[in-house]
Amino acid sequence: MTTTELVIRVNDLGKVYRDGWLRRRRIEALRDVSLEIGRGEIFGLLGPNGAGKTTLIKVLLGIVRKTAGEATLLGYPAGQRVGRKQVGYLPEGHRIPRHLTGNSALEFYGSLSGLTVSETRRRRQQLLETVGLSEWGRTSVTKYSKGMLQRLGLAQAMLHEPNLLILDEPTDGVDPVGRSEIRDVLNLLKSQGKTIFLNSHLLQEVELVCDRVAVLHKGEVLRVGPVEELTKLTDAAAAEVVLELSGDAESINRILPAVVVERVRDGDRWKVTVPALDQAALDALVDQFRQADVSLLAITRRRLTLEEAFLEMVRTAGGGR
Repeated sequence: MTTTELVIRVNDLGKVYRDGWLRRRRIEALRDVSLEIGRGEIFGLLGPNGAGKTTLIKVLLGIVRKTAGEATLLGYPAGQRVGRKQVGYLPEGHRIPRHLTGNSALEFYGSLSGLTVSETRRRRQQLLETVGLSEWGRTSVTKYSKGMLQRLGLAQAMLHEPNLLILDEPTDGVDPVGRSEIRDVLNLLKSQGKTIFLNSHLLQEVELVCDRVAVLHKGEVLRVGPVEELTKLTDAAAAEVVLELSGDAESINRILPAVVVERVRDGDRWKVTVPALDQAALDALVDQFRQADVSLLAITRRRLTLEEAFLEMVRTAGGGR
């Protein structure tokens, strides 16, 4: 019986490879990995090269056997065919046979997913429109750019209407417009109750689309949580303060601290970043602006970008390739 809430459940998962003379060298690719992904989530998996991301995906799909722990996919043990049939998969660096067109490629992949030709033909035009390839169905894939091949790969992953999509670098080689369109597709799938497990090196893309992320490093999970939680500076007093102001330039310059990180002026509107202030100092600064009839349009403490947070976590954990 399938689980109604959890789509992926990993508990103390381990994977050890053996290499070298008589397979004596022990390579621990995954160590006590635990995470849970709920239905309708877009979940991002981050990590340096060699962190174990691809191994984790292969264990979930049953391509690689685990050494220890547990992993379930849609309520079934990882690798069971009944669970895999409900998964759409876009591997990194996927290859589409060069003799195919967009249409025939979908027919080929549809047959691998158990669809009849008529079922595939009924679905393919809408899918090609969804990924921005509506005019390219009859064109040989040899004429497709790398970004177009990624879009076609996404279409084949969606073809059999899976409940879970596992996407490995789905926006690799896609231009900014195409990445925006793919984000729209992922959000549409989420609105339909689909779950998306996303592995990407483009951290800005992950930050824009993912509900939660896990950071994997040397086979271990460093952090799991919502993007806004991972990018929050732990010490509020260490965060620079961004002030958006409107008012007299002389008054603003007089009141601002001696050290300003950044100052941008547009007419009588200002955006000023000042060094970290504790709450008492910030309150006093606000009082001075109010007494000088300077309008405070917004006050925010700077957050880390996901890339900054990721690099800091990896650096603290001991670097990475």
